[in-house]
Amino acid sequence: MHPFTVSCLIAITGVLSIPFNASAADKPNIVLVMMDNFGYGEVGAYGGGELRGAPTPNIDSIAKEGFQSTNYNVEAECTPSRSALMTGRYGIRTRKQTDGGTRGVWYGLTKWEITLAEMLSAVGYTTGIFGKWHLGDTEGRFPIDQGFDEWVGLPRSSDRAFWPDSDSIKTAPDSLEFTYVLSAKRGEKPKKGALLDRAKKATLDRELTDTAIDFIKRKAAADAPFFAFLSYTQTHEPVDAHPDFKGKTGYGAFADVLAQTDVYVGDLLQTIDNLNLKDETIFIFTADNGREGVPRSFGFTGPWRGSMFSPYEGSLRVPFLIRWPGKIPAGQVSNQIIHQVDIFPTLAAFAGGEVPKDRTLDGADQSSFLMGTSVKSARESVIIYIGNTLFGAKWQNWKILLKEMEEDTYAIKEMAYPSIYNLIVDPKEEVPELNYLDNTWVDFPLYEVLEAHEASLAADPGAPGP
Repeated sequence: MHPFTVSCLIAITGVLSIPFNASAADKPNIVLVMMDNFGYGEVGAYGGGELRGAPTPNIDSIAKEGFQSTNYNVEAECTPSRSALMTGRYGIRTRKQTDGGTRGVWYGLTKWEITLAEMLSAVGYTTGIFGKWHLGDTEGRFPIDQGFDEWVGLPRSSDRAFWPDSDSIKTAPDSLEFTYVLSAKRGEKPKKGALLDRAKKATLDRELTDTAIDFIKRKAAADAPFFAFLSYTQTHEPVDAHPDFKGKTGYGAFADVLAQTDVYVGDLLQTIDNLNLKDETIFIFTADNGREGVPRSFGFTGPWRGSMFSPYEGSLRVPFLIRWPGKIPAGQVSNQIIHQVDIFPTLAAFAGGEVPKDRTLDGADQSSFLMGTSVKSARESVIIYIGNTLFGAKWQNWKILLKEMEEDTYAIKEMAYPSIYNLIVDPKEEVPELNYLDNTWVDFPLYEVLEAHEASLAADPGAPGP
């Protein structure tokens, strides 16, 4: 077998080594902060911050004290991205497969999937999610049905905050359902709280931060490991700052929200410090996908082209910062490929959790890489989907797109020949490599990545059950 194929199959099939395992006595707490539709270039560590009208010293401190990835990859839209994070599996795998072999429409997680929260619960963690779920909004599909002990937040997308304030809402059918802030504990039916309108959207991330801080304090007092997942609603539209921050920067709503987010992250970090848990806590800051594709949303993707729902780097590459003092060396920066599916097996290694053996896992354990005992990432390739459509792949610094996209209309452009980009010399994916020149050898490893994935998917029956 070709060596490229071997490496691809390792990343795709989940044949993983687990070089680091936590003992029962030293399981780290985990705080994972995930932004919604948040561009690569927003925070100072990635070239934003002051440039964006709002310095981000608290978020930047995670980079200084830990590891910064400049090549952290995600899926192109909210639901498959969150699914990939929760399961360690590409979103395409969690779609039910029909008798004809085609993947069904997207609807969150099936009950059969094993989530990050379930894996951590099985090894003694108390788990809480504070914010947007967007992985199922019917009985049996809420976070408290998928491994979380506590939840306060939104079942669906936060753009529904526009609905109650719409001038045309009186013409809506009676069957239309508004979104409410829900809360529940494991075993309970979610309870309705406040109506999600623009005023509530503006204050919600502050409330979620306070609720998460309360959770952290309670669990710290219980002297048991915890997993706190802060799934913020910003910077998904509508981007309205909290009243305490509205107008604070003088550079508009987006900068105000960036400033408030840095304060909220700072409050979380300070809570961990005040509880003397800094060395015992993994702290992660990242995003589900790149900036909004809505005109005048003003998100910033740094050097990358495109926005969410596209196959370009501005959609697929987002911030990823991780801190664990004494375990993850400070000040690391790497451009080697990591994918969000890697979070599941990596945290399993850190926490002493079990990686599922009865299903295909796409994630690779990055614990050695993050801890500095390996100089290379555990993967060198990723697959690119939008919906059920396979758009291409990345291998090292090369990218192949089987289809291109009109970024203003999201119309798919079919091509006679795929586009191949060198992301080091052409980060904005402006000029594909020409046929018959010296770089066309990269066809081989790129196609081997695609072929290995397609073979793996063909052999995968998909997620059974509801």
